[in-house]
Amino acid sequence: MYLDEKLEKDFLKEIIQKLGISPRDLLRTGESAYKENNLKDSNISDEEIINLMIEYSKLIERPIYVKGSKAIVGRPPENVLKIV
Repeated sequence: MYLDEKLEKDFLKEIIQKLGISPRDLLRTGESAYKENNLKDSNISDEEIINLMIEYSKLIERPIYVKGSKAIVGRPPENVLKIV
């Protein structure tokens, strides 16, 4: 879904909150957009990271499983069992 349609900023923030992690922790560091935008730089703000995730959705670690007020990254797949 999010690879075809742009995510809403509030929705992405809500998912990050449910995951209980920082936006930086949701980044896929192997993506070209990570390197091209110098996301290794620790001075980049959470807000800037979220904006880049919206622009380059491949930066977002996936899959993400959401159940109620909780979410978890399904990598490895066994992680999903933690909130089922």
